[in-house]
Amino acid sequence: MSSALPGDAARPAPHSEAEALTLQALDAQQALLPQALGVFAVCLPFYVWAGSYAANSEVMAATFSVFAINWGAFYIIVNWLKRPEARDVARRQRIQILGGLLWAGAVAQIAAMGAGAGAAGQTIMMMAAAAAVICLFFAATSLPGLLIVGPAAMAGPLLAMFVRPESRQDGVITWGAFALAFLLALLMNRNLRRQFVMAADRERLSTERERSLAEAERLARSKSDLVATLSHEIRNGLTGVAHVLAAAAGQNGRAAPSREQLGAALAAANDLIAVLNATLDTETAQAGRLTVDAAPFDPVRTMRELSVQVRQQAAAKGLEFSLYVEPELEGRRVGAAVADVVRVRQVLANLLSNAVKYTLRGRIEARVERKGEGRLTIAIADTGPGLTPEELRVAFEPFKRVARTAAGVSGAGLGLSLSRQLVRLMDAALVADSAVGVGSCFTLELPYDSAALIDAEDEDERATIEGPGGLRVLMAEDEALNAAMLRGVLEQLGHKVVHAQNGRRAVELARIVDFDVIMLDGRMPEMDGPEVARAIRALPGPARGIGIVAMIAGDADEARECLDAGADTVMRKPVTVSGVARALAEIARRAAPALAPATGPRAVA
Repeated sequence: MSSALPGDAARPAPHSEAEALTLQALDAQQALLPQALGVFAVCLPFYVWAGSYAANSEVMAATFSVFAINWGAFYIIVNWLKRPEARDVARRQRIQILGGLLWAGAVAQIAAMGAGAGAAGQTIMMMAAAAAVICLFFAATSLPGLLIVGPAAMAGPLLAMFVRPESRQDGVITWGAFALAFLLALLMNRNLRRQFVMAADRERLSTERERSLAEAERLARSKSDLVATLSHEIRNGLTGVAHVLAAAAGQNGRAAPSREQLGAALAAANDLIAVLNATLDTETAQAGRLTVDAAPFDPVRTMRELSVQVRQQAAAKGLEFSLYVEPELEGRRVGAAVADVVRVRQVLANLLSNAVKYTLRGRIEARVERKGEGRLTIAIADTGPGLTPEELRVAFEPFKRVARTAAGVSGAGLGLSLSRQLVRLMDAALVADSAVGVGSCFTLELPYDSAALIDAEDEDERATIEGPGGLRVLMAEDEALNAAMLRGVLEQLGHKVVHAQNGRRAVELARIVDFDVIMLDGRMPEMDGPEVARAIRALPGPARGIGIVAMIAGDADEARECLDAGADTVMRKPVTVSGVARALAEIARRAAPALAPATGPRAVA
């Protein structure tokens, strides 16, 4: 029988099924407390009557003291349940068992008093036996409590009866009654446990249902925000591009577009690509499919490459841009940041772009420094409008933009939220500090390995970007616009291009024509990219060693499928001139000097 009251204090959710069942058993035991109080109220006159048979006044005082101590302990436990420690299920179970043992002690004290009460002894011991059965009943909801409190409560009356020769027969009968009562308590506990399991299942299903509903509502809001954002950005961007293209085509008697108009159209198109890329990455991250590959890289080189373009953009707005690098990081061959360099460039490019976008006057400063042992920071500070703490919180939410600063600035409101997700995947940190009217500072903190080696550049950047010229490239692409764009990129790099409109045609051409490289779409009719790669690797002769570049939409599973099928390199759409050049240069280096079969390590470009 427990002396604990149903807990009102907040408690954490159970971490296991066993803990959940224990918690329900304790709650059920506490729910019986009003009935236990009623039983005590009924039994109190009989307890006082039994106390009157004490051998002397001292024993009588001790008898009533035991009862008073038990009730005092009860109120102490009730007050304890209001404290944070009561949230511990194991501790709470021990306290409730302790409360039951206190009453088992009171039962033993009554039985001991009955053993010396003369003619009334038998009646008093029977009262003690009845009190033991009451303890069994109130302890039955919790199996540990029943197994501990039950035997303790029954021991006192049985010992008292077997000590007196004249009451041993009553002890045998009482023993049988106790055995039956204990069996019934065990059956009651088993049935209650079944109910507890069903209740736990209902609670789990209810929790999962609420979680599913919340996730569905979140996805619905996300899709709604996505549609609204893309509708606005794409409509505005495509409208401007369409006007310029219409002028270029000479429609409606318009004059040819000016260089300024062409530049505006190109900027709008680049903004659209950036919005779509950020949207796709955000959706991939929210679905849990976004992955990163950590490897050592030179953060100084990365920042200098990004600074070239940012410095031009800042100068066009009349802003000053400066890059500070800690002297000890300059020219080092040992010591590197450890993260996914592609994703780090994406985060830094977004932070630098935001600094240029939102800063109307003043300067932008980037600092690359080490922070203690094993960490490196890249801080980007500006003299823009600055943000309040609430605005800073909104800025990191997907599809949300700060109304005060976003007027006249393009964007989908995804850059900072996506950056935060990427940073978390790389075991890095992104810290923001801002003050209205002063500016903002975003600090990217990366893991740093002071013993890592930085690869030296074997060739200059221009040769890497341009790559080898004059390659015979088979291009497998079913969409006419993508094919035209890719052909333009390849011919700009000086390569000869043959176009296959589907995968089956690409395999046929590879069988009869010597090509140096095959660039194939990951998803095509008749035969998709992985099927084409497997078919080409199965061809006889030199054709099976052709370098293969797969172009995918960005899904990690699709990339792995293409690589497993035999592709040497994977590129994510939309492709760029520099990306194509690097991919072809990588294949050329592996196959040098005669573009032999590419069997080296595979990579994702």
